[in-house]
Amino acid sequence: MNDDRVQQRAADLLPEERSAGSADPQGQAEAILAESDEREELPDAAPSTFLEHRTSDQTVTPADGTR
Repeated sequence: MNDDRVQQRAADLLPEERSAGSADPQGQAEAILAESDEREELPDAAPSTFLEHRTSDQTVTPADGTR
């Protein structure tokens, strides 16, 4: 990972990241960038990146909704 890239990310934390506080902005930036790189290289690697595809005949119609 590029040190300049990490330094830039640590300096440019998002407002919600700043308000949450961080004892280690450098480490936080490294973790954020590592996860980002992983998602770019292997889109299905991270659990929250799974996208389920359904066809219209697999959806619930209003008549079939919850009761």
